[in-house]
Amino acid sequence: MIRRRTTPLAYTNALYSALLILVLGSAHPVLAAEQAATLSSTDEFQSGSDFTDRSKLPGAGLYQKHCASCHLGQVYKAPHQSWLEMMPQGALYRTMSEGIMAPQAAKLSNKQRIAIIEYLTSRHFKSSATDPELTYCDAGGAGFAPWNEDEITGWGRDTSRFVPGDIAGMDSDDLPNLELKWSFGYPGAMRARSQPVVAMGAVYTGSQDGTVYALDLETGCVRWAFAASAEVRTGIVLGQHGSDRPLAFFGDIIANLYAVDARSGELVWKIKADDHPSATLTGTPAFHDGVLYTPVSSLEVIAAADPSYPCCTFRGKVIAVDGSSGTLRWVAPTLPQVPRKHGVTSAGTAILSPSGAPVWSSPTLDPENNRMFFGSGENYSTPADGNSDAIFAVRMDTGERLWVRQVFAGDAWNVACMMSVTHPNCPPEQGPDYDQGSSPLLIKGMDGGDLIIAGHKDGNIVAYDAETGADRKWVTKVGRGSIQGGVHFGMAAEGGRIYAPINDMNDTRNGDYLDPELARPGVHALNADDGSVLWSHLQENLCGDERPLCDPGVSAPLTALPDAVIAGHLDGHIRAYHGATGAVLWDYDTARQFSTINGVPASGGGISGAGATVSDGHLVINSGYGLYFHEPGNALLVFAVRRDESIAATP
Repeated sequence: MIRRRTTPLAYTNALYSALLILVLGSAHPVLAAEQAATLSSTDEFQSGSDFTDRSKLPGAGLYQKHCASCHLGQVYKAPHQSWLEMMPQGALYRTMSEGIMAPQAAKLSNKQRIAIIEYLTSRHFKSSATDPELTYCDAGGAGFAPWNEDEITGWGRDTSRFVPGDIAGMDSDDLPNLELKWSFGYPGAMRARSQPVVAMGAVYTGSQDGTVYALDLETGCVRWAFAASAEVRTGIVLGQHGSDRPLAFFGDIIANLYAVDARSGELVWKIKADDHPSATLTGTPAFHDGVLYTPVSSLEVIAAADPSYPCCTFRGKVIAVDGSSGTLRWVAPTLPQVPRKHGVTSAGTAILSPSGAPVWSSPTLDPENNRMFFGSGENYSTPADGNSDAIFAVRMDTGERLWVRQVFAGDAWNVACMMSVTHPNCPPEQGPDYDQGSSPLLIKGMDGGDLIIAGHKDGNIVAYDAETGADRKWVTKVGRGSIQGGVHFGMAAEGGRIYAPINDMNDTRNGDYLDPELARPGVHALNADDGSVLWSHLQENLCGDERPLCDPGVSAPLTALPDAVIAGHLDGHIRAYHGATGAVLWDYDTARQFSTINGVPASGGGISGAGATVSDGHLVINSGYGLYFHEPGNALLVFAVRRDESIAATP
């Protein structure tokens, strides 16, 4: 049962608080204590300001005078203020000192630039943010192993997230023998959500402060580090075409797309994937035969919380670019029409539509049939159209649309609806915000035909005909569903066995009442041919009252191995399940402090956004998701199978 709040909230005082919580999350006791200790010992500038009311900060007036006019969503290529608030202090400082904003900031003193950064980030400026210390590998080390195309698995290559045994270096019998080998602390981070990849003897991963690392798989030392312009949320995708050098591809939260040399970290090219001020790259690009297929999303839903903001103008898309040069090949928009004015709000602001339908997830490639599949999110403004909350099939060579299957009709929603259902920018449809956030699975059916199997936020797993999208082959409900329920970031498949993670949070903090008796958080296995449930593991809530941001559900994508599946839960536990029975083979609690290989204090927390990577006898996973009312953390954890003697690191 769902009941939606109807009592209006005060816009003026609640707007910033709601957005700050939405963007940054709430404080985690352990992490907050560590950050406070770090601040007291490393701050170069102590303004003594009260950060509970940032309008009184010294940087407030400076920001309004020098920055606000370009960063309120009206100037293309200028990231919206909501993105600036999410950017790490070091990235903001570099941008104003030596980056793209240096000409605009030339008249500002160093102290004034720092005041603006403190205003945007609502905390004291840390001098260490501009130049974090890194533990580089000894130059005399083994270096990178030869390039091996076959070892690249998971997002960017195969959305089934299945790792063959010869690549994984482990199977279900090995999982109980996993022990922590080393851990790495992301400096100044509250979330760790970039999907790592293992290749050539290195772990490639992105971070909240925009640094992309190549870490030695055996020791954790830094082989190279690359500074992107903003947080890197996408996974890192490696690819090589012809005789060219292997490249690492990734995107940042202000829609920059990068290619760097995978062995040196040298920048090869950088492009803007979309000029919209609220555009972002969240889904991991997919690479095949020299082409990078990149999904484009946005957070214009946050900008719409301002009653004076004309909502909305963003259109979701997937772009294809040449992997060697970054040259654009084609664009496949989710919304064929450009938004136009459809009326005005009660505040007199223009209503622009159709808008939204962002693409959050990694595309599913089918080179054999020249097809690519991806999902879209909700419309941002009314009226909702037929392209939101949908699954698309397009040609890989041209981006031409083959078919579209809308899963939920009439879904228009933005953050204004969290403020109040009477907010001028809240669409009359009022959601339910059931965007298609997980990658569809491409499965060969028992009759030889191809199936697209998708997990939805309403808790349903549905099989569609891959050729036409027209027929529902089967539908199985395994979760209750909600705005933060059902399937989030991704399922996994092992042959004809489908693994579905279910979140089903009871308290979504948006005013809904959800019946806890219907929640089914955990992992479920289904038969791909008929949708029958093979087993379900409903996770008991182990959180306790002292952990209000802890939850037993699974938001992160799953990773499958031969006869096993690995899930990172929002309660901080990594659990490995037997593929045939669902029995728990291994359980490790990451919600703790870690002594890291790089000396940065690290804590684990909720796991979401990215799942486990398994390769060469190692399991690599991030822990900490300080967003959307989940527990923060900043830990990268690397486990290995215990052989003849213990290899465990000290947590």
